[in-house]
Amino acid sequence: MEQETEFWRWTESRWTNPNLNWKGKVITSGVDVGSVSSQAVILADGELYSYSNMRTGSDSPDSAMKAINWAMEETGLTLDDLTYTVGTGYGRVNVPFSQRAITEIACHARGANFIYGPTVRTVLDMGGQDCKAIHCDERGKVTNFLMNDKCAAGTGRGMEVFADLLGISINDVGDLSLQVEKEPQPVSSTCVVYAKSEATGLLREGWPKNKVLAAYCSAMAHRIMTLLERIGVEKDFAITGGIAKNKGVVIRLEKEVGMPIMKTDYDTQIAGALGAALFAKALVDKGRK
Repeated sequence: MEQETEFWRWTESRWTNPNLNWKGKVITSGVDVGSVSSQAVILADGELYSYSNMRTGSDSPDSAMKAINWAMEETGLTLDDLTYTVGTGYGRVNVPFSQRAITEIACHARGANFIYGPTVRTVLDMGGQDCKAIHCDERGKVTNFLMNDKCAAGTGRGMEVFADLLGISINDVGDLSLQVEKEPQPVSSTCVVYAKSEATGLLREGWPKNKVLAAYCSAMAHRIMTLLERIGVEKDFAITGGIAKNKGVVIRLEKEVGMPIMKTDYDTQIAGALGAALFAKALVDKGRK
């Protein structure tokens, strides 16, 4: 039987720093079990050593184990080598090998500070099931935040529903949505179910897929903007989570915000796990003092 294409799936990935030898160093880790994806990050003396980024399964403890095992693959590391682990994300209390759980809001701010640098003041974390706007200081400490979790329309899960509906890989959604001569009116952004039925109607009317995607990405950017307006955007402004990889939303949001959104070579989806690993390192240092 032919396997069905899963258009909604982001590409899973792992990475190890080829220039770093972990032996003799303090190894800390952070595991972010999200509603849609899970990440594990390993630091050696506070330096990024390896990470994994994969789909969350139906079982949080199992997803945490799979993520850390993949991050440790072929490194020679075992769970016994981890001095301290912090769990974060939606399944943070279900990381079986962690010593502590810290909220994803604190972890994303800390991770964004590492990824984008100390000038970041506003962080937008677009998760699988919610959207958070965070203000932080030069150390990545949260000073204020707002969260929208009422509906999946402005989240990663909403984007997955759309990728599936249109039969387009989620990796290509952003680029395709920008291939329009004129920006269409945004679709209903209040609810993913309404947005889906509206999109189905537009396809029946003969709208090309890229135009429907443009209307949805535009609606998402607009929805995020209403959250940002409530907290205010201080520069520098950065995005963490999977939606940062969607150019269609990022470019449209940049226009709405009226300021550039920071860019990075790091995988934006590891921000939460990275922040958790940095907290783990700080807790080890504190304990040693």
